[in-house]
Amino acid sequence: MREFVIHPTSIAQWHSLVCEAEKAAKIYLDEELQSYLVFVLMRFLNQPDIAGKILALDYIESLLSSGQRKQNQLRDVGDVCLIHAGLFPRRARRKRVSDSYFIELGSGAYHHLSELVENQLAELYHRLSLSFVPIRDLLNTMRDLGDQQKLNSDQKRFSQSTAVYKSDWPGTPPFGPSGIKH
Repeated sequence: MREFVIHPTSIAQWHSLVCEAEKAAKIYLDEELQSYLVFVLMRFLNQPDIAGKILALDYIESLLSSGQRKQNQLRDVGDVCLIHAGLFPRRARRKRVSDSYFIELGSGAYHHLSELVENQLAELYHRLSLSFVPIRDLLNTMRDLGDQQKLNSDQKRFSQSTAVYKSDWPGTPPFGPSGIKH
């Protein structure tokens, strides 16, 4: 069973989770992409309103905007698509939205953004556009590790509660943990 370690800052916690997912998925991001991903996770995962966004409309709105507002909107579309595709793919499928929707829209937003900005940011957004699928896969792994951590925690709680139950009854309890009579 994996041990869950609490780090002193949220940045350190997210960085640790990204590194753990990298090892499990055998997908390794360079420091710049890794840092970007950590800050995306920190920025959006406390915003439940992203679940209700219609990203295609946000993308179209960004194309009609200009300047810094356009850049911010394109960045947000790319980032939210990455989060949806990587961490919440089942939610998207329930809404009948395909994986390719998020991939194409998100990588397209990053690509368009790379053409609007200059210097190192242009290169970063270009690389995000090209790396969208591997980063999505890394987030899938992070989600799966979290699911496994929750499963292990639930199993541990269950076995502890069963131990208490067994200690309350002398000998074999009349019903086991599954509710089946022995």
